[in-house]
Amino acid sequence: MSKPYTPPPFLIDLLNARSPSGYEAEAQRVFDLHVKPSADAYAHDAMGNRLATLNPKGDPTLMLAGHIDELGLIITYINDKGFLYFDTIGGQDRSLIPGRRVIIQTAQGPVKGVTGKRALHLMDEADRKKVPELHELWMDIGAKSKKEALERVGIGDVATLDHGFELIHGTIGAARAFDDKVGAYIVGETLIRLAKQKKKLAAKVVSVATTQEEIGVRGATTAVYGVNPHIAVAVDVGHATDHPDCDNRKFGETKLGGGPMLCRGANINPKVFDRLLAAAKRLEIPYQIEADPRPTGTDARAIQVGRAGVATGLVSVPLRYMHTPSEMVDLVDVELCVQLLVEFALGLEKGDYAHW
Repeated sequence: MSKPYTPPPFLIDLLNARSPSGYEAEAQRVFDLHVKPSADAYAHDAMGNRLATLNPKGDPTLMLAGHIDELGLIITYINDKGFLYFDTIGGQDRSLIPGRRVIIQTAQGPVKGVTGKRALHLMDEADRKKVPELHELWMDIGAKSKKEALERVGIGDVATLDHGFELIHGTIGAARAFDDKVGAYIVGETLIRLAKQKKKLAAKVVSVATTQEEIGVRGATTAVYGVNPHIAVAVDVGHATDHPDCDNRKFGETKLGGGPMLCRGANINPKVFDRLLAAAKRLEIPYQIEADPRPTGTDARAIQVGRAGVATGLVSVPLRYMHTPSEMVDLVDVELCVQLLVEFALGLEKGDYAHW
């Protein structure tokens, strides 16, 4: 009988951290704990980014970026009966919000609740077919009045869905926020492994856990100015299109377990793409190509046009059911992404800035 798969503790800690955009403190602490001991220098900035540097006198400067923020809900109003109304943080499918257990982060600690809406039995036929508007949804924390609710939570407190990590089968896992805790894990783990073989490394490597990606790649926008890299690779999740109701003619062909997704298109420096591809071939690992004709919906779009421009690549982990409470990945793909970036970083030579 084969030994059961054990996910990396660093990744599990990130997945368990609650960190909606602008409220990334729990994920920051996880990155600090696991990555800082391996870094030659470690910093944080006004945006909350975490910047871990290895081989600070190296050349070229390589920036690896994965974001630690996730989707969330922010409390905007409490009515007289103690029900909490909210807005969304990040792009969310409103049809998936009702009936969820949530954890609200407050000054006094976590508060549990559920998201509510009018029951099916109390709707007419037309209402049953509609996706509820946000003002038709609320959070219920069991309070009997506005006064009681305000003793436990505050306006501006944020909530995350109470969906933790679980292995579904073998190395296939589901979690609330693989997007993009896997990316933050990959860039941090890459630095940890490079630290063990630094003598072979010509480049200066800065692994950045970026903030506020879900509301406009804001952490990456400022981090690229602070790091001033020659070359960068953003690491995020990409759509696995191997499930029902996904037309490959529209969305391309990528799958769970197919290996890292390497992006091509206007957002991607062609020399960086070629070197990522060459690294995958040297390692003899599976990989997948995705094409995107415009700036991608990732940190790569901000990094590429930072300062005077950065030679940028994008590596993605194939994922099903993006921006839902149960995103699914194959953790073998995650490990292969780490191996790919280690090989890519070790292959960079002094003075190699990927200009074309």
